[in-house]
Amino acid sequence: MRRALWRLIGAQICLHAAMTGFRMAAPLMALREGQGPATVGILLALFATSQVFLALPAGRYVDQHGLRKPVRWAVVITVAGAALAVAWPVFPVLCLAALATGAGSGITVIALQRHAGRLAQDTHELRQVFSWLAIGPSISNFVGPLAAGLLIDASGFRAAYAFLAVLPLLAWAWVARVDEHPAEVAVERPAGQRSWDLLRQKDFRHLMLVNWLLASCWDVHTFLVPVLGHERGFSATAIGSVLGAFALAATAVRVAMPWLAARLREGLVVGAAMLATALLFALYPLVQSALLMTILSVLLGVALGSVQPMVMSTLHQITPRHRHGEALGLRSMAINLSSVVMPLLFGSAGTLVGVTAVFWTVGSVVGTGSRLAFRIRPAGQEPVRLRLKD
Repeated sequence: MRRALWRLIGAQICLHAAMTGFRMAAPLMALREGQGPATVGILLALFATSQVFLALPAGRYVDQHGLRKPVRWAVVITVAGAALAVAWPVFPVLCLAALATGAGSGITVIALQRHAGRLAQDTHELRQVFSWLAIGPSISNFVGPLAAGLLIDASGFRAAYAFLAVLPLLAWAWVARVDEHPAEVAVERPAGQRSWDLLRQKDFRHLMLVNWLLASCWDVHTFLVPVLGHERGFSATAIGSVLGAFALAATAVRVAMPWLAARLREGLVVGAAMLATALLFALYPLVQSALLMTILSVLLGVALGSVQPMVMSTLHQITPRHRHGEALGLRSMAINLSSVVMPLLFGSAGTLVGVTAVFWTVGSVVGTGSRLAFRIRPAGQEPVRLRLKD
């Protein structure tokens, strides 16, 4: 299991780094060629847009074909998109490449997560598997943009795009060495059954809502901290340090999660993270120094970074085994739709009512929603009940 898991993590890092590197390089090239912020915003939205529309079909395809075939298609799509940018580095082609690299990354994540869930033999291993797998995106979010930036400064944008086109091939080299799971007994899909039917299950519906609320908190923090820092008169370095501290803390807690998994319960971790996020969002607009904001950012990174392994573990426990791909597709669609819509909504709301009101409103909603997290109960677990002593 460990060998297969490390290969999955390696593949995830390579393919996701190709997307994150391109997500940094393409907007930078567009800005240098005179495109405006609104146009660049559209370009950035395309990385998530393709994943919104492909998530459910990709989930069903993964359920039918397992790991290798979907990842092979993801590699082909990503390499083709990056190669187009190498050949014709103009804005319309960059948009096509954004759609392609976003789609390839989204398909890969669903396929790898479904396969990883089948490596575990029990709930304890399930938590550990997804704790390790969650480290991959943290590494690729650092490797992709850094490598692209170094190559742009050294040899230009085409060199960076060429490097990003090679990374998915390395991902396929990792996946090709992973043993495919034995084919499962085919389950006939009832006439009229749709992926949305999964939402009829109360625990799954609650989990999706909780996951969406927490994903929105990532977007709030990433989008509004620079705005708040600008209002406070912080330097660009100080604002970058606040966001960097958040990313490092989220990565650190994910590294620790595999050893903590045996002592943690999904509902308790997610519910506590939501309460902590609500408290930290209440404090954010009140602090006036970059140091205090960095401390809050670290604490928020710990809270939000601990959530994904527990959400993934719960999802695999409460959904039918033959529909894991569909469930992962629904989750991916919700998260990426949030990444497209939420920044626009937060920007408009911040203009109308101010950044402080947005932080407090989102924090209140997340804190109220923590009740749903405490009530989620995978099979064999009792619901989490918080009791106050007299």
